Amino acid sequence: MSTLSLPRPGQGVWPGLFTAPRSPMRARIAEALFRKAVRSLHVTVQFPDGRTWGAGGPVMRIVRPGEFFHRLGADAKIGFGEAYMVGDWVSDELADVLSVFAAKLSTLIPPRLQLMRRWAERRQTEVNDVAGSRQNIHRHYDLSNELFAVFLDETMTYSSALFEGGNADLRTAQLRKIDGVLDYAGVRSGSRVLEIGTGWGALAIRAAQRGATVTSLTISAEQRKLALDRVRAEGLHDRVTVELRDYREEHGRYDAVVSVEMIEAVGAEYWPDYFSMLDRVLAPGGRVGLQAITMPHDRMIASKASYTWIHKYIFPGGLIPSVRSIEESVRDHTRLRIVETRSFGEDYAETLRRWRETFLTRWDEVRELGFDDTFRRMWEFYLAYSEAGFRVGYLGVQQFGMAERLGH
Repeated sequence: MSTLSLPRPGQGVWPGLFTAPRSPMRARIAEALFRKAVRSLHVTVQFPDGRTWGAGGPVMRIVRPGEFFHRLGADAKIGFGEAYMVGDWVSDELADVLSVFAAKLSTLIPPRLQLMRRWAERRQTEVNDVAGSRQNIHRHYDLSNELFAVFLDETMTYSSALFEGGNADLRTAQLRKIDGVLDYAGVRSGSRVLEIGTGWGALAIRAAQRGATVTSLTISAEQRKLALDRVRAEGLHDRVTVELRDYREEHGRYDAVVSVEMIEAVGAEYWPDYFSMLDRVLAPGGRVGLQAITMPHDRMIASKASYTWIHKYIFPGGLIPSVRSIEESVRDHTRLRIVETRSFGEDYAETLRRWRETFLTRWDEVRELGFDDTFRRMWEFYLAYSEAGFRVGYLGVQQFGMAERLGH
């Protein structure tokens, strides 16, 4: 599982994807369970012969029922998304359909049958040590800078914007989000700032424009290259340094530490290292600004070892933390306390909707980069499924401001 190499421009290779697993017994069980699951859901499942299942709602069209149920029977957590990638099912209302299923995919099999399946369910094997983290990040963030430029706004910010209930343009909402993190970390003129996870440089540039000096860490060579170009274009190369370095290798001293949606790639095993590092590099009186995608604690515990479609195709080795797990990590591994928080999950749903709309509208430009139609369906599913998760509250996003505990 962890050795899957996703296609890059010009390759168009999808090993084994178009051959549906074959197990007639599992397929029959999957069909029966799926029919029972959708019976009361507000979705319309249409079949080629005119049959429909569900209680009515956004339409999911099953194009190849046999292949669909074989994939679902082999592994529901991966087969559902793979079936969309190859066209076994389609929808003109993808995010709406997935919103119905967002909280149901993990319970498609009744609890009494879960124990019977656990022996066959695949488990995560990606590791997040220094070498493993580089490989995991490479598989997503090094796909192509040009790809991300197609659907992101001009700040090249690949994390939730903060609309605050308004209808702001995406660039304005992204800068509002960045300012929120910098404010939580107390970044101002003269601040020495460490950023963990450079992205394409938007936060480092914004901090430098406040008069701070920034050391930004990334393990993505492609992101570093473009981030440095953007820093130079802004005339801030004397204030911003971008290092190709893992967070565990950092030993400087800073007035502020900021990190936006990087903790999801750390892995629970390494949360103590991550939070201890925040504590270690922070100068007396310093502050931390952290943004994280989150999920309810019970769901995090239940899914932390699972190997899902998202792991296989989008974010290998990832684990979304809960608010509770972050609070406990701060308490147990730092001298810090959380002093401010902000939650804006609905804004992430809107961010993803805009990304997906732009991605599809500008698909011809992505195709020109060498990506094929299977990649298009994969990314459409990824963006729509993520949007659905935030819509229904299965996922959230939080900003945390941290300062020293009283008495330290």
